[in-house]
Amino acid sequence: MSKFNLTLILCFLFMSSGLFAQTITSKLVDAKTQKGIPYATVQYGKHQGVITNEEGRFSFILDETSTQDSIYISSMGYQKKGFALQQLQDSIITITPKAIELTGVYLFDKELDVDEIMERVEDRLPINYNKAPLKQRFFLRQSSFNTLQKMDIEFKKSTIAELDEHLIDSIISILPKNSSYYTETLGDYYQNGEENKLEIIKAAELYDKSNEGSMEALSDKMEAIFRANVKPDSYLKIKSGIFGDKVPVDSILENEEEAAEIQEELKKPEKNYFLGNRKYILSEITDQFFGKSKLDVAKKLNRYEYELLGYSELENQGVYVVGYAPKGRADFQGKLFVNIEDFAIMRMDYENVKTIKSIKLLGFSYQELKYFGSTIFSKFDGDKYQLKFMNFTFGRKMGVDRPLKVIEKNKHVKGRRKQNELSLALDIVNYNTEKYELVVYDSDVVAKTDFEALKEDETVKATYLSAYDPDFWKGYTIMEPNQAIREFVVEGE
Repeated sequence: MSKFNLTLILCFLFMSSGLFAQTITSKLVDAKTQKGIPYATVQYGKHQGVITNEEGRFSFILDETSTQDSIYISSMGYQKKGFALQQLQDSIITITPKAIELTGVYLFDKELDVDEIMERVEDRLPINYNKAPLKQRFFLRQSSFNTLQKMDIEFKKSTIAELDEHLIDSIISILPKNSSYYTETLGDYYQNGEENKLEIIKAAELYDKSNEGSMEALSDKMEAIFRANVKPDSYLKIKSGIFGDKVPVDSILENEEEAAEIQEELKKPEKNYFLGNRKYILSEITDQFFGKSKLDVAKKLNRYEYELLGYSELENQGVYVVGYAPKGRADFQGKLFVNIEDFAIMRMDYENVKTIKSIKLLGFSYQELKYFGSTIFSKFDGDKYQLKFMNFTFGRKMGVDRPLKVIEKNKHVKGRRKQNELSLALDIVNYNTEKYELVVYDSDVVAKTDFEALKEDETVKATYLSAYDPDFWKGYTIMEPNQAIREFVVEGE
């Protein structure tokens, strides 16, 4: 074969691969405000679509079997609009807000007042939503932010030379005041009643290891000092105010028997926290609607006042727009989007109107200050509604304002039992925000026998990234990252 012919073949293959696997990337903005439209639906095939991120960005992949030449975009408050694929080559596309008048388009049995609507919603709650075993292809992004609002550790006393005021001050100086952590997971989530199983296809973690390392360094430093200074038959008494607890030194100092047991454990396949943690998160956020969550709007309808605000459209279905506010001691306000035909809640927007929980006891404090988001349900290919999308933010503050003493005692030493003492005064306040974005791309009923036969990989791990890598998810359809994630980088790595 001549060099010329080989070049032609390589060029043809290169062009063909571009045709067969085309990645479409764009940003959706409001034509009037030029602001990105968050969490809009972009449909590019039958039962195929993505959700724009909080900035309006989206991307998807068209494979070789696709005959799609256009997409359709829909978002609450905007009329559904189609675009040719050629239009998406631009970095920005715009849509215009428009009120949707449904009267005369959808047939109503009769005009219902809001109380009648909500009575029908309550009657149909047990039958509108799927209860059969499910397999859902999902993408979950968790964004965690910690702010150390106060970190005062007052040195009082120490009889151990290494545990001095200089060490405490140096520890405070290296503790991070602000930190962020992002994790992204693509996988299949299986649900069967209260049971759930998870297969992770791919996952990434973005965070600064040095932030985590400073806390680990503190723990290691303190442990090393205690190892060197306490006697083998001593015990430590940890006191905070009127409370005290004995900690045997043996629980700190590893003996040979414990070391042997650890070595045996290391020979086994390594289990990882990641699978269990993702399962816990998915269970918590997917159970919000009916499970044991703080969000009680759909479970305790009698705790809220309702107002019919108008009509709109969601997934080509007419919906009542119902506003709700607390009646009595309820915690939330927001909107419900109720299907006019089957009275299913297709979308719920919610935000807390007061602090959900506040505990102050003997110097410890805990407050749940923020709880807001949106949840959307869809029928996919079935006749029952299932979770399609969730955007949820949870903010809480934790604090401790107490004295702390660590006392070494030994009853086998003549004289006083107290050998050494470290005395501190703690005044610490930390604010934590967790944001979850969950997209379900496909949902199928799965046989109970298939669910029971599924074996989970407990050794699965997320790939650590010290900087955002635009190629990490190449070939996969996910929700586009926001600007903060795109710009994330650990300095010095």
